[in-house]
Amino acid sequence: MTNETPVQDEIFPKDTGKSYTIVEMMPGDSPMVSKGPDNTVFSFPVVLLWEILLLLGVTLAIFLFSLVKQAPLEAIANPQVTTDPAKAPWYFVGLQELLEHMHPTLAGVVIPTVLVLFLVTLPYIDHSRTYAGVWFSTRRGKRIVALTAVYALIVMPALIALDNAFSLREALRDVVPAWVAQWLLPALILAIVVLLPVFVLWRQKASRREVMLALFTLMFVSAVILTISGFLFRGPGFQMHWPWQMPNDYNPWDEL
Repeated sequence: MTNETPVQDEIFPKDTGKSYTIVEMMPGDSPMVSKGPDNTVFSFPVVLLWEILLLLGVTLAIFLFSLVKQAPLEAIANPQVTTDPAKAPWYFVGLQELLEHMHPTLAGVVIPTVLVLFLVTLPYIDHSRTYAGVWFSTRRGKRIVALTAVYALIVMPALIALDNAFSLREALRDVVPAWVAQWLLPALILAIVVLLPVFVLWRQKASRREVMLALFTLMFVSAVILTISGFLFRGPGFQMHWPWQMPNDYNPWDEL
């Protein structure tokens, strides 16, 4: 009679304190091989095909618009006659509007650089894979985006109208140094506008994703408001008027 340990006890010893064991040993691929994260699609060819369809759709829309709206060339430019109002292309009208409220270097160099750096570093700031690719992430994210958009729709037009009625930098031109009136005060006002929703979200213990949603929404809506203000409400001399009360029979819609 032998005292050999049963094979079963050698392979699966009892009371070892281990938290793992051999479950299965067999040739073949796991069902998780080549399986990506849930609710995702391959960039090629799925996303690429959608991008091609989007490109073709935009091209068709521009082609149809060009058939409806004629855009003839104007007369040869006369260097002795300045066009009034001289407006930038639509994609720069927002920056031109911003130039009316602060120093040109701050409005045309510093702020655009900060915004571009924010967009570039956004994937490194918010690197969470939770709800990746999902618009607004969660129901709370949708509320944050909606409330931030309403906030921007109220604050930005109010700042534009207030600065047009009472220009702080012009009032302080001979009172304080130029860098205070045209640099520090406008930058401080913008910082307060941007940091106020961030502070509210911080008090509510919002996640990093939700803060980024608020900042991006504020940037996007503010850019749209500045563009509309410069396009519709700026007339001769780049002065602010209602679109239907423009002097010299100027019609901003003719710029289209």
